[in-house]
Amino acid sequence: MGLFSWIVFGALAGWAANVVVGGRDRRPQGCLVSVLVGVVGAALGGLLYALVTGREMSFDWSLSSFGVAVLGSVVLLALLRLLTGRRHPTR
Repeated sequence: MGLFSWIVFGALAGWAANVVVGGRDRRPQGCLVSVLVGVVGAALGGLLYALVTGREMSFDWSLSSFGVAVLGSVVLLALLRLLTGRRHPTR
């Protein structure tokens, strides 16, 4: 994938992870944060996939690649929220 594709793919994965982790009470995050969480989460998901299955994950535009990227992003967001102690948004 090219750089633009990674940005779009990362933004979608980061947004989906924010929806999954935050649920209805999720904190809104900016586009840049969504892209960063999605791209780093995709790398983390690919690493976890390789460790569990022993096969390398190729990130192209497919449902399985998106699932791995979202799963990695969910793990990343959950770890970040656990470390920062922010579980509920302030109102």
